Amino acid sequence: MRRRPGIGGLQTAAAARDQYRLLGENVAKLRTDLMKEQLATFRSQLEEFARKHKNDIRKNPSFRSQFHEMCAKVGVDPLASNKGFWAELLGIGDFYYELGVQIVEICLATRPLNGGLIDLQELCKLLRQKRKHDREAVSEDDCLRAISKLKTLGSGFEVISAGKKKLVRSVPTELNKDHNEILELAQAQGYVTVDEVERRLSWTHGRAIDALDTLLEEGLAMIDDGHRDGNRRYWFPCVSSISSFGV
Repeated sequence: MRRRPGIGGLQTAAAARDQYRLLGENVAKLRTDLMKEQLATFRSQLEEFARKHKNDIRKNPSFRSQFHEMCAKVGVDPLASNKGFWAELLGIGDFYYELGVQIVEICLATRPLNGGLIDLQELCKLLRQKRKHDREAVSEDDCLRAISKLKTLGSGFEVISAGKKKLVRSVPTELNKDHNEILELAQAQGYVTVDEVERRLSWTHGRAIDALDTLLEEGLAMIDDGHRDGNRRYWFPCVSSISSFGV
């Protein structure tokens, strides 16, 4: 019969466990301290890099995007505040605040045409037209960063995906999977018909009509009945160019 360990053996085992635990905690603390020290060094080097290349960061969209990626890797957000070191050095907080205001203006101006849903590329194109006299070029990455700051304000702005396109939503409309599939289908011509939706998506007539009616009610689609074939076309300005409207 196997003997059970005595009190002395249990105490020895407990002491050993405590020593292993303390050793593990010390190793973890050393690793944490080392990581903090490395991050502090990286941040210092990042600040020096920003001082040296501030003109490129402000004027070159591609360089600015890479700079943001570098910042993210060391836990620095230059857009977190309009005050402090980064704002004073680069002024990019003010830059994205200005972009955000202009994006809101464009979304409000185009809302009667697209129901509050606009193609990201189209938004950037309109933004560049609006800023054509400004020195700083604007990229899609800049637009996305400005929109992300608008989203934190609870303003209803959000970027959603529909097929290969990214759409900017400026109204609190809830789109489900059916709506997104119709928007993706409409990207080929700018419009869909009920027959096309039923055939291409293998839907019943009721399902197609229900989804299209919802998109109409939300102001995201427009009806066109002026065709010889008698087929009603549902146009979606959010996947078509609206620059010609002079926004």
